[in-house]
Amino acid sequence: MVPAMLSTIALLSSSRRRGNTGSLIDRIASELKIEVVDLASQRMSSYDYDHGNRDDDFEPLMRRVLAHDQIIFASPIYWYAVSPAMKVFLDRISDLLELPDLLPEGRRLRGKNAYVACTSVIDEPSAEFMGAFLETFNYLGMYFGGVVHVNCRDGYSPTVHDSQALAFARLVRGATLVQANVPTFSAAR
Repeated sequence: MVPAMLSTIALLSSSRRRGNTGSLIDRIASELKIEVVDLASQRMSSYDYDHGNRDDDFEPLMRRVLAHDQIIFASPIYWYAVSPAMKVFLDRISDLLELPDLLPEGRRLRGKNAYVACTSVIDEPSAEFMGAFLETFNYLGMYFGGVVHVNCRDGYSPTVHDSQALAFARLVRGATLVQANVPTFSAAR
């Protein structure tokens, strides 16, 4: 008997929904039969120390995300960094660590598998780009499951890049939850 795949959701942030990163994550999602949420379609304001933005789409989106065991974060590499909407999303996770009524939700990130799908015009993702994710995952007690990076200097080409997308999909499909030695976080920064 083949074990069922862990439930997975993908979060895409790109200035072009149908661009290189969108094509990559759509191919992965098609193979895995998972939902892709375009962060650009969400009404999310930047992090606010006073938390005056609780009526935007962040909290409902996080409820959807937290219903899954695995999260794929998809972003092109813009000047060694994540795209703006992805940065806002990552910053807003602070809401789950600071607001007492959301802290139980924030704790649900512990032990989830996290992946990165990215594109650029170079052969490897920069350390700075990956650091934003790796440090976030570590702080939240999430397990980093892997990355797929595609050099799209000449655009995303299915004949050239689908093999990488499919290999990544196999990695995600074969994952299990890592439960041991998951670091914890507190509401204090």
